[in-house]
Amino acid sequence: MRQQLVIVGAGPRGTGVLERLAANAPALYAGEGLDIHLVDPHPPGGGRIWRQEQSPLLWMNSHAEDVTMFTDDTVAMDGPVRPGPTLHEWAGLDGRVFPDRRLQGQYLRWVYEQARAALPPNVTVHHHPRRALRISGPREGRQQVWLDGRPHPLPADLVILALGHLDAEPDDEQAALAAYARRHGLVHLPPDFTADSDLSALRPGEPVLVRGFGLAFVDLMVLLTEGRGGRYEGETYLPSGREPVLYVGSRRGVPYHSKIGYDLAGDRPPLPRFFGPAEVDALLARPGGPDFRRDVWPLVEKELGFAHYHRLFTAHPGRTAMAWPDFEEKYATADGLAELRALVAAAVPDPADRLDLAALDHPLEGVRYASHDAFQDGLRDYIEADLRRRHDPAHSPDLAVFLGLLSVYGQLVRLGDTGPWWHGFFSYLASGPPGPRLRQMLALSRAGLLRFVGADMTVTAEDGVFRAASPTVPGFSVTARALVEARLPDPAVGRTRDGLLRALRADGAAETPDGLLRTDPGDGRILDTAGRPHPRRFALGPYTDVRAPGAFTRPRTGGPAFRQNDATARAALFFLNSQAAPDAAPQAKELTR
Repeated sequence: MRQQLVIVGAGPRGTGVLERLAANAPALYAGEGLDIHLVDPHPPGGGRIWRQEQSPLLWMNSHAEDVTMFTDDTVAMDGPVRPGPTLHEWAGLDGRVFPDRRLQGQYLRWVYEQARAALPPNVTVHHHPRRALRISGPREGRQQVWLDGRPHPLPADLVILALGHLDAEPDDEQAALAAYARRHGLVHLPPDFTADSDLSALRPGEPVLVRGFGLAFVDLMVLLTEGRGGRYEGETYLPSGREPVLYVGSRRGVPYHSKIGYDLAGDRPPLPRFFGPAEVDALLARPGGPDFRRDVWPLVEKELGFAHYHRLFTAHPGRTAMAWPDFEEKYATADGLAELRALVAAAVPDPADRLDLAALDHPLEGVRYASHDAFQDGLRDYIEADLRRRHDPAHSPDLAVFLGLLSVYGQLVRLGDTGPWWHGFFSYLASGPPGPRLRQMLALSRAGLLRFVGADMTVTAEDGVFRAASPTVPGFSVTARALVEARLPDPAVGRTRDGLLRALRADGAAETPDGLLRTDPGDGRILDTAGRPHPRRFALGPYTDVRAPGAFTRPRTGGPAFRQNDATARAALFFLNSQAAPDAAPQAKELTR
């Protein structure tokens, strides 16, 4: 009897798991036959986010050379390396181009086809263009995966959830704002994937409040300007007359930092140095587990500082007042933040060359402007300075910190859920928009179609309208009949609209205090409230407590997502092999060590 493996989600994560199944199956699977069922209403490869049916104006926020779906020898995994082309190699593009999302979807479809073709002859893939509703079945027996519009379930010896970003029910604040909008005839667009939002209710010339200044805002900005017929001529935006006026603010009050526009010449910082496997092992051994701010963040801060100063001392020694070996020795033994700051002050004369993560995270803290117009000038200056710095190799310690962030994230995945702040901080520093998008922001600001509100933006519903204000400009507020929440929904299992995850939760799957699905960090098995891993259910993705940095992996950076995909694929194949061919199980077990 052929075995059945169901993968729910056929986007990049599901495709990555399929690639790892194909790479590992020749060594680990000795069964007579295996059917792999991919369940996703969208085509395999691109899935929902990278589908072809979306605006060609929407870009990736990564250079084409920084996107790969294939492993290399930097990935710490047990499975075989199967190299393949990056996006720019596959598409024949300049590596520094920011491709549109539809091209990335085509690349993902090709990767999917390659993975499917690489499976052994006795393994067959079936795509079901439906939604998975729930999973039933005993812990020790076959599972049943129920699909929308299908009266009978798919039988499954094992299930892997590879769901991406999901729709969510509103939290209390969002529900109250939505109810207010209904009562007063206003427009309220909740957190969503921007390409799926209905923007038609945002009327030309009218003010629109936007809360969120990250990548979702960039998409919104594009669709409401170029998407409505406007165009750029050099540094000038020529409106079509169909654009609304966007008033944007957020907690920081500034956009995410621009993507860095140069390559790192010379040696990379030797990472990890202060936050590696040994430190993570010690944190995991703490009774009750570590506290992020108390136990983890000091190690992260020291690691990022090491990356920064290694680059400053080795690439720009004229801006330092101490030999690198001496600084490194003192840096390694410095005890506490005060001692580190004293060392840095003595060794790095210019404060602009020192790394201040707190200041980076709160760029407008304590900053006040006398008028709204003065703040527009001030924030344009801030964005222009960011663009200059992020495209100037004289500031290459910034790129070293970026590499440090990638290294840190690769270690943090072992700790599970570290809370939403870290993911937001990482995205703000390391996963911002392409430089050209920030130049477009400047053009739209000069054209009067983009207005900056400030940091710690508040939104109230009163007098039949929405009102936004910020302490950055005391006394200023703006009212509008439309409010857009420019961010993805929080990936909390308790609020997801996905019926399958809700059913898992009701069935006893454990979640973190922030509402993420608890999984075994070793192989992705779903844990129950007693901490027991389910033998036949696995989960990977942003709604779990083992999250990966970004949607895709940069070549030769270790790739935590690759490591997770490989571990899950090998565990699944070992389990299926032990069920199908008991005599072969010891050999397969030896191969997984």
